[in-house]
Amino acid sequence: MAKLTGRTALVTGASRGIGRATAIRLAQEGALIAVHYGHDETSARETVDAIEKDGGRAFTVRAELDVPGDVDVLFQSLEQGLAEHVGATTLDILVNNAGISEKGEPGTFSGEQFDRLFAVNARAPFLVLQRALPNLADNGRVINISSALTRLAKPDEVLYAMTKGAVEQLTLHYAKHLAPRGITVNTVAPGITDNGSAVFSMPAVVEQMARYSAFNGVARAEDVAHVVAFAASDEARWVTGAFLDASGGSLLG
Repeated sequence: MAKLTGRTALVTGASRGIGRATAIRLAQEGALIAVHYGHDETSARETVDAIEKDGGRAFTVRAELDVPGDVDVLFQSLEQGLAEHVGATTLDILVNNAGISEKGEPGTFSGEQFDRLFAVNARAPFLVLQRALPNLADNGRVINISSALTRLAKPDEVLYAMTKGAVEQLTLHYAKHLAPRGITVNTVAPGITDNGSAVFSMPAVVEQMARYSAFNGVARAEDVAHVVAFAASDEARWVTGAFLDASGGSLLG
């Protein structure tokens, strides 16, 4: 039997990249997946189609994560979808993956850019987890996707790194808060990962990016999804509040 049979999972930002790979991987282990997307319904449907083609179960939920009331909209759709599929609104696994990034000269970022990145990357995971508390099953799993950039200095991505530092604090404090219920809360931190963007089709650029990894390569989204699947499994029941480095050794120096 698959390790997550009978479980339910919400993966935010699951229409592409690490989110899509994670949704597919958790579905392969038997979980019913709520595939969240913000704007690209076609890509979200492609994630669902890939899951169903593989014999899994999934449905889409839409919510923008940078506008007031977005989290309530998300959970209205989530609870409706869960009720239709399993007759209950219990959530076993939450993966806070949705995020955006911007690069620029450190001295040129605007207040609007700051607000938008923090709204999607930090505010939303906080509010999603907070709203999920009544739904989360005892012995459930919360996985927050961060970044190796919280351990490296890359000035042109300072705002993105700051938001992910906030996510890691969310992990730390909620791991302590939810431990009495047996719920684990962990951070998975990818490094450079092929998310399907055009830049990953440029060999010279990929070769340069690969130098950050101890393996001299660029991760596939599936590589990170395997780490998330471990954190979501029963085998990870004694791991909480952890920073799981999924950067391919980018932090080794």
